[in-house]
Amino acid sequence: MRRPRLVATDLDGTLLRSDGSVSPHTAAVLRGVLDRGVEIAFVTARPWRWMTDLWAYVGSRGLAVVSNGALLLDVATGEHLEVHGIDPAPGLALTDAIRSRVPGCHFAVETLAGIALDPDYSEPGHAPPGSPRGDLATVWTEPALKLLVRHPTLDPVLFRAGVVAAVGSRATATWTVDGLMEISAVGVTKGAALARLCELRGVEPRDVLAFGDMPNDLPMLTWAGTSYAVANAHPSVLETADHVAPANDDDGVASVLAEVFGL
Repeated sequence: MRRPRLVATDLDGTLLRSDGSVSPHTAAVLRGVLDRGVEIAFVTARPWRWMTDLWAYVGSRGLAVVSNGALLLDVATGEHLEVHGIDPAPGLALTDAIRSRVPGCHFAVETLAGIALDPDYSEPGHAPPGSPRGDLATVWTEPALKLLVRHPTLDPVLFRAGVVAAVGSRATATWTVDGLMEISAVGVTKGAALARLCELRGVEPRDVLAFGDMPNDLPMLTWAGTSYAVANAHPSVLETADHVAPANDDDGVASVLAEVFGL
């Protein structure tokens, strides 16, 4: 395998253990990769507000793609390299289309300022106290890095199909867990964001090693020169990736990196 210049990895279900932690072994391997002058990019659906405790693992050379590609970050400086959001007016028209196609949906928006929720949206344990809640036309006041859509009762497969049909080509719809759809601006994917990040760094696709586990990782995995699905990945990811690594709870990413970099 060609020695990578940049490692791009998803977090939940991929680098992180199922309890959301980073194992001591994985932490040590990440340090070893960074010590060899290789950049590590966290490429995640998580909003930036969920990332604070993870920045230490990529140190002063860290990069990040968060909110499924809507925000590119330089971890060392905190600089927002690029931001791609959905403005409120077209976003509200999009929610109307989704409600029409899939009645009973609830919505929230992730922005640089945090999360704002409609009155019925359930965000279990993740909305900070005091987060704005109300009619979206009132609380959606700045571009949304992600529009979040939930349905309390609908079958997840029917829910996904209905939302994707309603969104059409007006935005990018994806998912990581059943019962939640995540909608980004047109053209925003993990793959497009990683490509842009590498362009800014002068890194070619062939010099990128990427890891993922869910369908929202597919654009990243197909763009990168070498791709791995962890063993616990969604079937579509296992079919698409070049290779399969051990599962996230077995330090799969670290196992591959240790072999590639001789750690």
